[in-house]
Amino acid sequence: MEAQKTIIRARDVMRPRLVTIDGMATAKEAADKMRAAHVSHLLVEKRGPDDVWAIISIRDLIQGVILPGRAATDVNVFELMTKPVVTVPPDMDIRYVARLLHNTGLSQVPVEENGALIGMISLSSLVLHESVF
Repeated sequence: MEAQKTIIRARDVMRPRLVTIDGMATAKEAADKMRAAHVSHLLVEKRGPDDVWAIISIRDLIQGVILPGRAATDVNVFELMTKPVVTVPPDMDIRYVARLLHNTGLSQVPVEENGALIGMISLSSLVLHESVF
């Protein structure tokens, strides 16, 4: 009789630390914050209760600042961010999280529970977590 595999859920591999930034911050401030926190993305804070979360990534900074040759101090986060953010529930099987990331081209996705963001899953967290490999 074959042993049943344990299902690994989003909550099992997510990083609970979320790093946020205001949408009015500059691209330079975003890059500085990413560097200081050792992350490749920042969640952009909601402007009010009816607003939704946004995200800015290193890729956004490259495409919106470096490639067009703009000054990082002249570009605001809100100009580069992706909004709204795709989220996953904490009980989602990581096979489906991996498929979502792969099929959409996203490199990270926040974990949302009861309307609150509780963690982040990235492609590297899926591969580097000891319970996966």
